[in-house]
Amino acid sequence: MVVDDEALLVKGIRFNLMKDGYEVIDGSNGLEAVELARDPEVGLIILDVMMPQMDGLTACSKIRSFSDVPIILLTAKSDDMDKLIGFDNGADDYMTKPFNILELKARIKALLRRSAGKQEPERNVLTIGTISLDLDARNAYRSGVPVTLTAKEFDVIEFLMRNANRVFSREALLDSIWAYDYRSDIRTLDVHIRRLREKLEEDPAKPDHIMTKWGVGYYFRKD
Repeated sequence: MVVDDEALLVKGIRFNLMKDGYEVIDGSNGLEAVELARDPEVGLIILDVMMPQMDGLTACSKIRSFSDVPIILLTAKSDDMDKLIGFDNGADDYMTKPFNILELKARIKALLRRSAGKQEPERNVLTIGTISLDLDARNAYRSGVPVTLTAKEFDVIEFLMRNANRVFSREALLDSIWAYDYRSDIRTLDVHIRRLREKLEEDPAKPDHIMTKWGVGYYFRKD
């Protein structure tokens, strides 16, 4: 999206970007910029600072209230303070007129690459063997297949996986996971371990990961 009250400048930018395969929409003032930016297809905005009806800085700030698409500000001013004001209003980059169209294209490509990376944030996933935990969504998987766990079952397997190959007594696990004295009913942990094996192990009777250390407690085996 290109918004500038200089019609010839907009025409030149649009022509050069369309030659590179971009789809371009354009406007001529800040009010138009805010409305055009609501289009979900807009992937990057080139916005002039000095425009009628609403200046580019105000438009940039309003756009930032509902969109995180990259914004490049265009201005005739080159003072560092003006640039800082632009960044404070949500701009990602800043170009001073007149500018080289090749530099503008390079900056567009860089911002689009960065934006594409942000759209698919890396998931916080813990994987050992066939068992995976999406720690953000609190989902569990066995060999890539979703498995339904209760909240406490998830807490138990997450704790064991985070501390793989470390043996914990039943008392230590109850203290760490339940966070209060639950020892009067210590078998509750045994029940959770049994259910976790049924849900996450290929063969619950011969587990590969959720292991018992006889006479001591439990651990998660990581080969």
